[in-house]
Amino acid sequence: MREPSRVDAQNNESTAGRRLVTGQTFSAMRHRNFQLYFGGQLISNIGTWMQIIAQSWVVYQLGHSEVTLGLVAFASAVPSLLITPWGGVVVDRMSRRMLLVLTQTGAMLLAFVLAWLTFAGIAQEWHIIVLSALLGIVNAFDAPARQAFVPEMVGKEDLSNAIALNSMMFNSARVLGPALSGFLLAIIGAAWCFTLNGISFLAVIVGLWLMKLPDHKPTHNPASPWQQLVSGVKYTANNSEMSGLILLALVFSFFGISYSTLLPAFVEKVLQQGALAYGWLNAAAGLGAVTGAFILAQGYGYGRRGKLLAVVNIFFPIILIGFAVNTNFLISLLLGYGLGVGFMVQFTTINTLLQTRVEDIYRGRVMGLYTITFFGFAPFGNLLIGALGEKLGLGLSIIGFAICSLVLSRWVLIKYPEINQLP
Repeated sequence: MREPSRVDAQNNESTAGRRLVTGQTFSAMRHRNFQLYFGGQLISNIGTWMQIIAQSWVVYQLGHSEVTLGLVAFASAVPSLLITPWGGVVVDRMSRRMLLVLTQTGAMLLAFVLAWLTFAGIAQEWHIIVLSALLGIVNAFDAPARQAFVPEMVGKEDLSNAIALNSMMFNSARVLGPALSGFLLAIIGAAWCFTLNGISFLAVIVGLWLMKLPDHKPTHNPASPWQQLVSGVKYTANNSEMSGLILLALVFSFFGISYSTLLPAFVEKVLQQGALAYGWLNAAAGLGAVTGAFILAQGYGYGRRGKLLAVVNIFFPIILIGFAVNTNFLISLLLGYGLGVGFMVQFTTINTLLQTRVEDIYRGRVMGLYTITFFGFAPFGNLLIGALGEKLGLGLSIIGFAICSLVLSRWVLIKYPEINQLP
């Protein structure tokens, strides 16, 4: 199968770029299927962020242990690390819509189980660890399916815009979800956060069923699943641009964003605040991410995305170091906003560059490899920073990870200089 050339990629980028230049910041919204997906995912992701915030707070209140915070995040790593590559193979072999219906239903049931345990007052740390591992299995199929499903809804012409709007939607939820969760934690408790998250999955499931898509026609592929997995890895490895981008995402996932695991302890011990402040700090980062996604949706960085990545990989660790040494809550909100902008620009740009360069028959497998950077490997970073947080202190651990992020990302960009030239 022919590898897409740089000329092909630039032609696709040119089309997207012309649409953005003409002011069509929301061009992907002209597709009804994407409208349904966008609305359903917005509601569901608000619920998901409510559960993330509430779950971290519950875990910390149960044992007041930074290690346990890292362990809960780590619990989803093993199934994701082992299964996500196979999840990409499944995505390339079956209806992506049907797969998403199954995964969203599974996540909904897990949320209801956690709600029941909390309502009954019997939730323990090991319960949450097991449920996190099960959710990791679900995400191993769900994440690459969601990534690969976007082109089916909007086509190649609006793909870049759809990715940016997807990021904006996800992080709009990241603003609303933590803010609501912090409020609900203080007023009615964590169990209702988990319940509302379970209900929110219905919005996605209904939206998927209402979409009008061509009937899925399974393609005959004589290769075994193992052969497909190997071919996907070889395809990515033989493309230096894709390899470099995925490696850059891995460094950022492991060292750059692991600080969020320590936020419950950081808010309580360093900032001397409670659950409501924890929610607002996450909301500030989410607002920054929405800002970053909106800027990208308008076409900022088009034609120089590689250089944009290089700049972000310098400024994000610097802001993170400032966040680690700060003890003022208001300043932490501003720095959290900056971290949100950097997070969004980094991952949305990498996602866009990958999606516009991969052939569709490999899309599920390549996006599975991309997904594994934050579902499979990131929790290892979470576990490590949690352990270091207890032994070395919260601030020093975050500073160390920020320095590693800066040094290793520069190494990747030096090893793969072609990334700097990506349009």
